[in-house]
Amino acid sequence: MSESGLQERIAAIRGRIAAAAKRAGRRADEITLIAVSKTHPADVIRAAFELGIHHFGENRVQEWEGKRARVESLSAQWHLIGHLQSNKAAKAARIFHSVDSVDDFALVQRLDRARADAAEPQKLRVLIEVRIAPEETKSGIERAGLTALADQVSTLNHVDLRGLMCIPPFLEDAEKVRPFFGDLRTLRDDLERKLGKKLPVLSMGMSHDFEVAIEEGATEVRIGTEMFGTRASPQHPTG
Repeated sequence: MSESGLQERIAAIRGRIAAAAKRAGRRADEITLIAVSKTHPADVIRAAFELGIHHFGENRVQEWEGKRARVESLSAQWHLIGHLQSNKAAKAARIFHSVDSVDDFALVQRLDRARADAAEPQKLRVLIEVRIAPEETKSGIERAGLTALADQVSTLNHVDLRGLMCIPPFLEDAEKVRPFFGDLRTLRDDLERKLGKKLPVLSMGMSHDFEVAIEEGATEVRIGTEMFGTRASPQHPTG
């Protein structure tokens, strides 16, 4: 894709974010645009950064390691948005600013220990991924276990629980996805009351449904295909 083509796509996405925010009585600057750069090369990330994109989402630790050296000088935030295997946790804690898909306390403990060992002054941001629909192929904590997990994560010293993330079912009609986004917002609000702590981040909404997600309270949207085009190979849907 040419730089002008990428610029046009980004401008269109920002326009749609602004319109959705306005419909919801919100400001566009309340929503963080995360570019899902998985399967795309480092030069595409750099081009997007030059066009004002400062948050990027990667799906796999190993893939990010392979291109990190070419873009780590950029003043960007790097998010792990795919399911994290426990044997990759220590590495993820060192090379990402945020892990947006935690769903198991043992895994978060590994992240916490690795962050401490790395002597990073800043806590690692984490989001809990909630399995918002009963799909066997989806990762995420079941609703019934959410409060207990959040309680446990909140006791750790080197991770900072900031909110929730979900990947709802892929439905062609985005309106049919709306109830899942509303459910995540309700779960977050209930969790805030139980913990007595603000959880300001709701990461929900991808290329085909991000406008509905914004109308339902998303603070971060993960956009891949609409920004960069079709990926080289099929992946677990996160953008």
